[in-house]
Amino acid sequence: MPEEPQENISGGDGGSVAAAFESGTAGTRAEAVVDELGRLYWEKTYGGTDAFESLVRTILSQNTSDVASQPAHDALMERYGTDESDDGADGCDESGDGGGDGADGGSAPDCDLAAALADAEQSELAETISSAGLYNQKSEMIVGAAERIREEYGGAAGFDRFVREGDPGAVREALLDIHGVGPKTADCVLLFAGGRDGVFPVDTHVHRIARRMGLAPADADHETVREHLEADVPGEKCGFGHTAMIQFGREHCTARKPACLDGPEACPLYDRCDRVGVDEVDESVVDPSEAAGN
Repeated sequence: MPEEPQENISGGDGGSVAAAFESGTAGTRAEAVVDELGRLYWEKTYGGTDAFESLVRTILSQNTSDVASQPAHDALMERYGTDESDDGADGCDESGDGGGDGADGGSAPDCDLAAALADAEQSELAETISSAGLYNQKSEMIVGAAERIREEYGGAAGFDRFVREGDPGAVREALLDIHGVGPKTADCVLLFAGGRDGVFPVDTHVHRIARRMGLAPADADHETVREHLEADVPGEKCGFGHTAMIQFGREHCTARKPACLDGPEACPLYDRCDRVGVDEVDESVVDPSEAAGN
């Protein structure tokens, strides 16, 4: 079975636990698709990453690829997430050997990353994360989020407890109230840090694939796609459904040239797909919403 890329927001295999689900007849088309994706890529559960770091990592990934945002995340953690940062800023020890407050006994940094970033110079942070693109906006978001989390939750540890233990609806609402946090970012924190079942974050890949396959209306926005997937996929399968669907979008169901244009045998999910917006005869592709408007 393939390994999940380390640069994923989830943290790859390091941020998940392999899981096995009983085989049987899927209750919905969406569940059948997720089951196929699980066989093709991975079946796993998520949860246990530090909530504030997960929030920062997801903000860095906005409007860019995980591959592009990974160096920015690494540079940020090197500068602000270690005790021996180059500029003498208060940093964090990620080793987990000094009393970290992670629910798994050592996933959380040993100091307060939120405090370190709340006190960071925005221009300096922007330079540090420049490889992620939109670095001025993202640095402003990160500093603002850090200040708010320190003020409202006492720091990263209190925020981590809230994300893991609070009512999921209340947690999502609180996350969405943070400047720069949209539905995908909030759902990624709920899934990868909170380990919550029934959360299916919708990024660009998921939004495209769900509508192209006919799992959601062709003109559905991101939130409508999320509502359809979360209603039709069992809660315990939503996490790997999200990450495996992203991988499928990278490898097979790309925006401009999906594999089905090379013939049915080129796509492992060909028989489960409506191919909305894909004309295999003309070899043309449009967004499903455009096809729905015709």
